[in-house]
Amino acid sequence: MEETSELVQQRIRKLEELRQEGIDPFPNDFSVTHTSRSIHQTFDSLPDEALESSGETCSIAGRIMAIRDFGKASFIQIQDRKGRLQAYLRKDFVGDQAFRLFKKCDIGDIIGVKGKIFRTKTRELTLQVETFQLLTKSLRPLPEKWHGLTDIEIRYRQRYLDLIVNPGVKEVFQTRARAIRMIRDFFAARDFLEVETPMMHPIPGGATAKPFKTYHNTLGMELYMRVAPELFLKRLVIGGCERVFEINRCFRNEGISTQHNPEFTMLEFYQTFATYEEMIQMTEELISTLVNEIRGGPSLTYQGKELDFARPWKKIRFKDSLVEFGGVDPGILDEPSKAVAMARSLGLDLKKGTSHGRVLADLFKELVEPRLIQPTFVTHYPTDISPLSRRNVEDADVVDRFELFISGREIANGFSELNDPIDQRGRFLRQLQERGDEADMYLRLDEDFLLALEFGMPPTAGEGIGIDRLVMLLTDAPSIREVIFFPLLRAER
Repeated sequence: MEETSELVQQRIRKLEELRQEGIDPFPNDFSVTHTSRSIHQTFDSLPDEALESSGETCSIAGRIMAIRDFGKASFIQIQDRKGRLQAYLRKDFVGDQAFRLFKKCDIGDIIGVKGKIFRTKTRELTLQVETFQLLTKSLRPLPEKWHGLTDIEIRYRQRYLDLIVNPGVKEVFQTRARAIRMIRDFFAARDFLEVETPMMHPIPGGATAKPFKTYHNTLGMELYMRVAPELFLKRLVIGGCERVFEINRCFRNEGISTQHNPEFTMLEFYQTFATYEEMIQMTEELISTLVNEIRGGPSLTYQGKELDFARPWKKIRFKDSLVEFGGVDPGILDEPSKAVAMARSLGLDLKKGTSHGRVLADLFKELVEPRLIQPTFVTHYPTDISPLSRRNVEDADVVDRFELFISGREIANGFSELNDPIDQRGRFLRQLQERGDEADMYLRLDEDFLLALEFGMPPTAGEGIGIDRLVMLLTDAPSIREVIFFPLLRAER
C-alpha cells in the first residue's frame, strides 16, 4: 500500500506540473477516425509497397498499456474498445513540446495519436505518431500482476480494472450483448411484441421466492421488487397482446452462489393458442440457433464437458427421471410416506405438512438435477408445485409443464398456462396455506390478477429463460458472477 501511495503522489505531482505549464490534463477536443481493429483490417493485408504509398492518416485514442523507452523514441501499446495497436513516437517527428508531454505520461494514461501506418522490422503494424495529445491523466497505476491475484472478488469489486487489463472479460460481455440481440431478433421475426412491465409490485407473484421490500413515501405504500414479470405479462395477454416477451431484471432475496445472484436477467415470453409442446420446440430452436451462431456449430464444451445441442433433445417425465437418473424406488412416486422417509435419509430438511409433490421435487433437486448434463426437457411436474400451470387432461395430478436442464442446472421453465380463474384462486389459496407464517409476511391474493382472469385469458403457453445462465454456457463461465458486470458482494470491512 505504501508503494502504491507513493506512485499516486508521483502522478499527482505530474498532474500539477502539467497545469502549471498551462496544459489541460483532461481535454475533450480530440477526434477519432479509426479503431485499432479497423486499422488492422485495413492495413494488415497490404503489401509493404502499398502500405508505404497509401499516405492515409489515422487518428486513434486509447489507454497506454505498455511503454518501451529508447531515449528520443518510444514504442507504446494503445488499447481502445476494439483491441490494441502499437505506436511509435520520435522526438523529431512530434516536436519537443509534444515529446516532453509524452515523457510525463504513465501506463494507464489515455492519449490521442495521429499519423501514418508502417511495419516495423519485426513485421508489426505500427502507427508513426505525428500528433500526440494527453486526454486523461491516470492517477493510479494499473495492477502489474493481475492474473496472479488469488482473491477473485477483487475482479468483481473493481470490474473496471478487470476490463482494462483482461481482454477476455470484455469478450464475455460482448457475447452476452450479441446473444440478447439475437434473442430480440428471434422473437421479432415471429411477431412477438417486446414490452416492459413494472419492477415494483404491490403484491409479489409469479414465482415462489422471497422478495426485496421497499416503500413509496408519497403513496405511503409498501412495494416489492419483482421476483418475476409473469402476472403482468399475462394481464397483457388478456388485453389482447397475443405474443409478448420481456428481457429485464428480477430480484430474489435469497442465497448467492455460482448459479444465483439476487439481481438477475430473465427472458419471459407468452404466446396465445399455443401449448407447452410448442414452447419446447421454440426453446430448442432458439438455443440451438444461439449455439450455432455464437460457438460456430451444434456443440460446445462447458467446463470440460462436451454438450450436444443437435435437435431433438431428450424429453423425460418428472417421475420417470427420478427412477432413471435418481435411482429411486418407484414406490416413492405414489406413496408419500416412502418419499418422506427417503428424503429424510438423505438429510433433506422437510417442513411439517410438506406435500408429496414438494417432497418429490426436493428429491429431484438432490438426485436428478446434477445428472442432467446434456440438454434435457423434464415434463409433467406435480400439480401441487405448479400453481400457475394448466392441469394435464389425462392426469389431474400433473401439469403440462417442462423445465430445461443443461449441465446440471435449470435453464428454462415453461408450461401451458392455467386460465381457469376459479382453479387459479384455489391454487393461490393452497399456496398461501402451505407457506404458513412466511406467507403472512408478504404474500396475499392478487385480486387484480384474478379479476383480469375472470375477463378471459385465451389458451396460452409461456416460458421463462435465465439469460445469465444461458450466457454462462455460451462463454464457458464457471460462475454467474463472470457474466454480470457488477455482481452483488458483501460490503468490504
